[in-house]
Amino acid sequence: MIFYKTPAEIELIRQSAEVLGRAHAEVAKEIQPGVTTNHLDNIAYEFIQDHGGVPSFKGYNGFPATLCISVNENVVHGIPGDKELQDGDIISIDCGVLLNGFHSDSAYTYPVGEVSDEVLQLLKVTKESLYKGIEAAKCGSRIGDIGFSIQSYVEGYGYSVVRELVGHGLGRDLHESPEVPNFGKRGRGPKLQDGLVIAIEPMVNLGVRNVVQESDGWTIRTADRKPSAHFEHTIAVLEGQTQILTTHKYIEEVFKF
Repeated sequence: MIFYKTPAEIELIRQSAEVLGRAHAEVAKEIQPGVTTNHLDNIAYEFIQDHGGVPSFKGYNGFPATLCISVNENVVHGIPGDKELQDGDIISIDCGVLLNGFHSDSAYTYPVGEVSDEVLQLLKVTKESLYKGIEAAKCGSRIGDIGFSIQSYVEGYGYSVVRELVGHGLGRDLHESPEVPNFGKRGRGPKLQDGLVIAIEPMVNLGVRNVVQESDGWTIRTADRKPSAHFEHTIAVLEGQTQILTTHKYIEEVFKF
């Protein structure tokens, strides 16, 4: 069942997303070679708590951290730890905030130090594909239109789209219906209507689309161990218009990528 939100509920999600966007920026300030992923996680946890929110991921189905931190070939759901970032890494930061009873969810992938042009291009195209998906998320369109737009854009550059992991609805629960694949056919799936709130989150691999789960039970990595990028926004359809509720503005003010 899809839970459509009222304008007032969407405003509450926007408030949650504001805290989330600022938390992302606090983490972005610290991303550099030699920093541990645990350090980044602690920054996010403290910022969210200090601003009246609750980390959406911490404790979710037993996940132990505030951030999903996925480095290089890790696609999503990486667990922060004592690993130090290295020059040339890329790092995906995925975070959610629960505030006023509603969740928001967004992700951003960063270059660490000097990253190869090949990998920077992967990040650039993946970020662009997120906005291609958002452009397709119009009132009256269908979920398949979003996936088609993302898939056709990234495959045009020779990249591949992960199939096992998808975007999702969200609101009072972190994951709600409908699923929002990053692949698909136009005109398929549920219709986008007023009050729909979804997270669009392309996960794009430099190599093959196949992924495997690591032994920690959480981390998903590429089967060929080539890099993967991940960008995400929470959006809403409101009064016939598509609005981006989360923001990367604060990230981009402190991290020039």
